[in-house]
Amino acid sequence: MMEKIIQITSGRGPAECTWVAAQVLKKVLQEAVALNLKATVLQHEAGSENGTVESAIILLEGNTAVDFVTSWIGTIQWIGKSAFRKFHKRKNWFIGIFEIEKTKEIVFSEKDIQYQAMRSSGAGGQHVNKVSSAIRATHLPTGLSVVSMDSRSQHQNKKLATERLLQKLKEESVLQIKNQFQAQWTNQLQIERGNPIRTFEGSDFKKQKEEKKIKAERQRLKKELYNEINR
Repeated sequence: MMEKIIQITSGRGPAECTWVAAQVLKKVLQEAVALNLKATVLQHEAGSENGTVESAIILLEGNTAVDFVTSWIGTIQWIGKSAFRKFHKRKNWFIGIFEIEKTKEIVFSEKDIQYQAMRSSGAGGQHVNKVSSAIRATHLPTGLSVVSMDSRSQHQNKKLATERLLQKLKEESVLQIKNQFQAQWTNQLQIERGNPIRTFEGSDFKKQKEEKKIKAERQRLKKELYNEINR
């Protein structure tokens, strides 16, 4: 079963864009259900107005998840009058949908740790130089490692090294999460207004029929051909 994660974002757009994001979120969830995809909202950030959404992250699971996500990734356009500013002249509003790479969860298991005894260095007299009491602990899946030489007891150093390695793995997980949120923030700044992947219109938020686009394209091509012939 395929898994994909997408982010719906209004970027830095006004309240109208957060309303569009909320409508698109509904459409995505409805369409996913219709296609037998499991959709889980992982994160939801509400907009300043009731019923609006600044950002939402959705996990999609199912055999057709890849095709489904491909059909939504890009700029979404809504054509309609603002519900928040009655006399506002603007009628075209844009939001973005981006794919987020799923971060690999770091799973801690002592079976994945390799311990290596080594001689301690520094002050401590003859005992430090002769006894391999220090321990290096390496987490094999990630390559992260720590060293403990605090105690003369190898057993105690092994315990300390394990605790420190666990802490380092937690810090690495936090770093991955921060990087993911940074990617999300970057997405919010990358909404392009040209060539929308889907266009909706009206207060009922209906998708523009593909036939309209095809007809318009045919008319454009006919006009170009006519102009070329009559040059």
